[in-house]
Amino acid sequence: MFPQLSGRRATVGAVALLLSTAGVVVPMTSATAAAAVTASCTKTSDWGTGFEGRCTVTNGTAATVNGWKVEFDLPAGTSITSSWDATRSSSGGHYTFTNAGWNGTLAAGASASFGFGGTGGGWISNCLVNGAACDGSGGGPGGDEQAPTAPTGLRSTGRTSTTVSLAWTASTDNVGVTGYDVYRGSTKEATVTGTEATVTGLSPSTSYTFTVRARDAAGNTSPASGAVTVTTESGGTGGPGGKKVIGYFAQWGVYQRNYHVKNIDTSGSAAKLTHINYAFGNVQNGQCTIGDSYADYDRFYSAAESVDGVADSWDAGALRGSFNQLRKLKKKYPHLKVLWSFGGWTWSSGFGQAAQNPAAFAESCYKLVEDPRWADVFDGIDIDWEYPNACGATCDNSGPAAFRNLMAALRQRFGSGNLVTAAITADASSGGKIDAADYGGAAQYVDWYLPMTYDFFGAWAATGPTAPHSPLTSYPGIPTQGFDSASAIAKLKAKGVPASKLLLGIGFYGRGWTGVTQSTPGGSATGPAPGTYEQGIEDYKVLKTRCPATGTVAGTAYAHCGNQWWSYDTPATIGGKMSYANDQGLAGAFFWELSGDTAGGEQITAIRNGLG
Repeated sequence: MFPQLSGRRATVGAVALLLSTAGVVVPMTSATAAAAVTASCTKTSDWGTGFEGRCTVTNGTAATVNGWKVEFDLPAGTSITSSWDATRSSSGGHYTFTNAGWNGTLAAGASASFGFGGTGGGWISNCLVNGAACDGSGGGPGGDEQAPTAPTGLRSTGRTSTTVSLAWTASTDNVGVTGYDVYRGSTKEATVTGTEATVTGLSPSTSYTFTVRARDAAGNTSPASGAVTVTTESGGTGGPGGKKVIGYFAQWGVYQRNYHVKNIDTSGSAAKLTHINYAFGNVQNGQCTIGDSYADYDRFYSAAESVDGVADSWDAGALRGSFNQLRKLKKKYPHLKVLWSFGGWTWSSGFGQAAQNPAAFAESCYKLVEDPRWADVFDGIDIDWEYPNACGATCDNSGPAAFRNLMAALRQRFGSGNLVTAAITADASSGGKIDAADYGGAAQYVDWYLPMTYDFFGAWAATGPTAPHSPLTSYPGIPTQGFDSASAIAKLKAKGVPASKLLLGIGFYGRGWTGVTQSTPGGSATGPAPGTYEQGIEDYKVLKTRCPATGTVAGTAYAHCGNQWWSYDTPATIGGKMSYANDQGLAGAFFWELSGDTAGGEQITAIRNGLG
């Protein structure tokens, strides 16, 4: 998109008004084209030596079209020099325009337009849309007889006693894939337009085999994907249904915080979680490495500390530490899946070297996650590269494609039998961190993204202005535009990330300032407020009684007590955020991190209840 051209973008209605004065070489959709994808192109301005034009693609079929491509020829002496709302390529006088990430999906009857500017006095000929004549002549999309490729990477991303969630890698097609049919054995269970589906109405403790086939607009059907067999959970501790609830377990919590895997059980959180992200593994010398061997797999747990009441063994080779406790937790709650998270704010500095050889990095991660000592503990890998091609704790200059390449290598190595996810920036400011990396291109390789929609503001700006660290929406006086959850979700969607691959992030903590006299946001301060482990930050379980909320702004809470000002989410504001997540069609919610909640798990309860 070229900003200087934005004022030139005529609406579809304006284009129609120009038809009487501008040459229309590509006919408008006719009655015979009612069951086809068509394209109508017109000159919106013509000054003899140059022109501006616009093409409108219309889906006249009864099925959703995922992706469109318009091609045409220009005569010698005429060329296109700029375009917007589509990706342009050319070979000689032949020009090809493909949809942008945000306008490629057209429901039945929907349209999308793109514009262009050029030099010369000629106009287009031989127009094709998705390989068929632009006017829809010939019936259907150009007599297309080529079937899509078979979907690949079919895998289970979750299960309960009555449901199985599936995901796969998109098929390709010479014209365009319009949908996918999900089969249980020979029975068609679902038809979807994206690359995820949840099959419901299943029986507990039962094995089911699934395949997926792709379809195009002409009705061509791909071969079946490879099959995946999934056994549903038993009816007892099958865990929550519906949306994902993902909580981070911080390995260092076993020290000062005295928070252990057993606490996930005794707080009631285990029954409400669908996934646990174990944080963190390190990234060093281009490889995944252990973060804290003592906490991870060596600390001895007594019977009283252990999930199942059985003490760890000192036998040679016996697994101890949090890994063994997670193994026991999964045995007690079979619905739970655990991912090993690598990176985080400090250890993200290692990803730049890893991006220089993504295949070698992926191999090192696979060997570590699938180490025979704990392979049964982990169901996949979570990458927390917090600032690819941007600055954070350090600055990274690995390029906009590095993140996509890294995730592609991980998906290839971990295959369809493991989850591959990523926690990513939520900086939606213009030219900010979301714009720095190809999150849209990488989305095809991940099962889901966890945009870190918290820590937007804090006492690293020691004198203020005070602002909520996790605003759901923007608000008058917000210090930085684009630093809010809704803006982050909207921007990621616009870059082509499906809502079904996005979760909303919640912080189980607050951020605060001291020396504050103004009770509402926007006040000045003298520095960070005192915290138990770090200045300027405190757990929710402490703040709820030490500095109770006094107001709300932008869908989150704030508190002014004495000369301190804090912002944090309460169960009530979490409820509002979960309503937003449901309205947006998000996959669920995640939070940082488990030890910040109360002993009875009131924050995670609010998430679970809010998602339904």
